[in-house]
Amino acid sequence: MGNTAGRSATPGTLRDEYVADGPIAKRIARVTPYFPFKGIPRFYDIGGFLKDPEAFALVIEVLANRYAAERIDSICGIDARGFVLGPPIALALKKPFFMLRKKGKMPNAATGAAYAKEYAGADALAIPRGAVKPGDRVLVIDDLVATGGTLCAAVDLVKAAGGLVVECACVVELKFLKARAAFDAKGFTDVPIWALMSEDILQLDGLADPNIPTDGYVDDGLPHE
Repeated sequence: MGNTAGRSATPGTLRDEYVADGPIAKRIARVTPYFPFKGIPRFYDIGGFLKDPEAFALVIEVLANRYAAERIDSICGIDARGFVLGPPIALALKKPFFMLRKKGKMPNAATGAAYAKEYAGADALAIPRGAVKPGDRVLVIDDLVATGGTLCAAVDLVKAAGGLVVECACVVELKFLKARAAFDAKGFTDVPIWALMSEDILQLDGLADPNIPTDGYVDDGLPHE
């Protein structure tokens, strides 16, 4: 069986307004701008809802509610935006939090296999030694899932440490990039992916940031192509 949107860590416990692409998601989509970045025509920026305390609180409320009844031993956030979202969820659920950092950024860490990035190049994630014990149930948090490469690397690290990934939770999923197919190809059919918003509502409600030009936008000092 493939990795499908209907597979949930806590089936039947979410109120209607908490569901993916539901009323709360549409509220948050309106403050999640996009702009061209490193060859990606629409790079969705969680900085939009981080500037809106009410919207940010709703994101944390939805994710904390989703896993309140689930047995979780720890929560990990993926470098770098998972570090913003993971800790408040961990505090709400009273669970330990640890970081999956890019290689070379953290002492006493084990580094996993390289993964391809959405906007060219490759990288690798590292996990703190001892962060996951055999049998631990871990919730993985990131801001956005696109091709699934980063999430696959995270699952690899947790599994290599003897843990079980309860779910990979993100705020945004770009479904057309088929992360779930990447999970299936890796044999991760037992690991669900859940996202609060997809491009289905972001295309309708996400507004391009008027302060960032879409033609000739510059990032990292280089012209955008």
